[in-house]
Amino acid sequence: MSEGFIPYLERTRSYYSALGYPPYEWAHHDTTPFTASNKPLADARVVLISTAAVFQSDLGDQGPHAPYNAGAKFFQVFRLPVDPPPDLRISHLGYDRSHTSAADPNAYLPIAALSRAVDAGAIGSLADDLIGLPTNRSQRQTTHVDARDTLRACRELGADLALLVPT
Repeated sequence: MSEGFIPYLERTRSYYSALGYPPYEWAHHDTTPFTASNKPLADARVVLISTAAVFQSDLGDQGPHAPYNAGAKFFQVFRLPVDPPPDLRISHLGYDRSHTSAADPNAYLPIAALSRAVDAGAIGSLADDLIGLPTNRSQRQTTHVDARDTLRACRELGADLALLVPT
């Protein structure tokens, strides 16, 4: 039996209003600070950006079928080598656990597919490191800290293009 529509936005507004917060201003951007590539993909160096977290065994269940695990969240941009592929997990993120299990890391960390694309000549090269981008639900943190740190990492890695794989 379906419970029907859940008025999430109105419930969120009411909740924070009752706590005395001003009305929430949803994220919006009149301009997008992206630039078209001046290189063909076959000549470009691509960096992978992921919202998946580094597995830490002391932080509870983070494997396939794991319930939401806020303890596994991370709060700073990080870099990790792509070879060998790191053990990243997504238990700290809200996703439809009724219809997927997170059992296949290739679904949220496509290092193998990107490597095959490099081998086939479709992509010039893959950056040596991937970038981990936190999902902290703060526009200010994302815009003023995480985006800045991610851009710095992209430049340090010599990336021409970035592939963001949000989960």
